[in-house]
Amino acid sequence: MVFSWRKRKPRNGDKKVHNMELEIPRHFICPIALDLMKDPVTLSSGITYDRESIEKWLEDGNFTCPVTNQVLRSFDQIPNHSLRKMIQDWCVENRSHGIERIPTPRIPVSSAEVSEILFSITDSRRRLDRCGCLDSVHKIKKWGLESERNRRCVVANGAAGVIAAAFDAFAGDSFEKNAHAHLLEEMLCVMYWMFPLAQEAQIYLGSQASLRCMVWFLKSKDISVKQNSITVLKELLCCDQQYGEHLAAIDGVNRILFKFIKNPISPSITKASLMVIFHTVSSSNEKTKAEFVEMGLVSLLLESIIESEKSYCERALGVIDKLLETKQGREFATDNALSMPVLVKKILRISELATEYSVSAIWKLSKYEERVLMEALQVGAFQKLLLLIQVGCSDETKEKATELLKLLNPYRPGLECIDSLDFKDIKRSF
Repeated sequence: MVFSWRKRKPRNGDKKVHNMELEIPRHFICPIALDLMKDPVTLSSGITYDRESIEKWLEDGNFTCPVTNQVLRSFDQIPNHSLRKMIQDWCVENRSHGIERIPTPRIPVSSAEVSEILFSITDSRRRLDRCGCLDSVHKIKKWGLESERNRRCVVANGAAGVIAAAFDAFAGDSFEKNAHAHLLEEMLCVMYWMFPLAQEAQIYLGSQASLRCMVWFLKSKDISVKQNSITVLKELLCCDQQYGEHLAAIDGVNRILFKFIKNPISPSITKASLMVIFHTVSSSNEKTKAEFVEMGLVSLLLESIIESEKSYCERALGVIDKLLETKQGREFATDNALSMPVLVKKILRISELATEYSVSAIWKLSKYEERVLMEALQVGAFQKLLLLIQVGCSDETKEKATELLKLLNPYRPGLECIDSLDFKDIKRSF
């Protein structure tokens, strides 16, 4: 096994670049990765591997030593400090050849350590000990920043449920006085990498106290706080839409979400806000949908998706489709000259999901007013729907497309006018 590098500036002043090879001692090489070990650990079989490689081996469901093939008596990984020191010394000795010293690895967190900290958080929650809870949350945050392996260990030991329970408790305790604001911000920051949320965490984060707290954070001047809060809300509603109705009941939240779409702060906040709105209007009553319509959300989304990328279009079309279930939504869309051209244009142009939302929206509008059918014909809806049925779609979308074709057919003579370029070299994008 050799290690290759390029020596750019020889000491003798020669300006030529020399390609050289340096042999790595065999016992410095991981038997799995066949590369220099950065964090050597020894298994119960007595064989040493690089920690990252052997952990992946074990996580894939293997119970044997890769070299000896014997069943492991335990999965303990003992750090081989002597070998690691030898590897570091070898790197230093060959520094002139371009070898960089391998930093001393951090010892990964153990399940016992995580359990101890989680017990401390639970105890602090019961006593409403803000300082004690904050210290524990900072410890978990530090572990998470150190490695992906630490984050997996923290999540596997049920941290999301414990932290969510503490979040609910402190959010409901005099939150109006901002007494626990910093602690609650740190909890949201930590939960940001604990998705998907466990059932226990969903219950605590879906409480009225927790939801009101996260809505309060959406008004923060700190963009990172806004982002953590809207992301947790999005994940919560993606897990269970019933929380959308609870969220919509909080005064002012719809206006805040609308502002995030109208005045974008960051792409991630905008997309997360669209998903929250989608789940909110999917689960809430007509009043909530009407409120978004009155704000002008239908027109705003129609304008924004003209040249938007895939994920934004899908989310926006989904929201439009839900808002068109209301009479107010259909009225606003019918009065907007962009409605039919944009919806027809998105069929077969973005994704299967975007196509389904577009057809559904056109179907709802076409059943509402006759002149919508004429507009649809003039922008090529008949040909697009025929093509859609030919290339294939879901049964529900096919049923709506077929019904639309029947509605459009009587108005075809003398009205149909399409741009043939719209169908030039069309390919199914999904």
